[in-house]
Amino acid sequence: MSTGRTAFAGLWKDSGGGGTGVRRRVLSDNDAMQEAITSDREVMHGVPVFRGTRVPVKMLFDYLENGDSLDDFLEGFPTVSRELAVQVLEESK
Repeated sequence: MSTGRTAFAGLWKDSGGGGTGVRRRVLSDNDAMQEAITSDREVMHGVPVFRGTRVPVKMLFDYLENGDSLDDFLEGFPTVSRELAVQVLEESK
């Protein structure tokens, strides 16, 4: 049976405890970034999302690349806090 993690061997960690079988991909060695972005096969098919939301991180970069402001993004995605968005932007430098 495939685990769905072949391409990311060694990059998966258990999340939750008690042997729940839930796994998430570690996206960075930076603890702050790991707190800001999560990737779980059970949420949005493993697409990296802002922690605690179903909003793909890519949406923030799409907004900014299209000339929209951070405020425009936050207005469109109220589940993402300003602090979380800024944290992702700072870590992506």
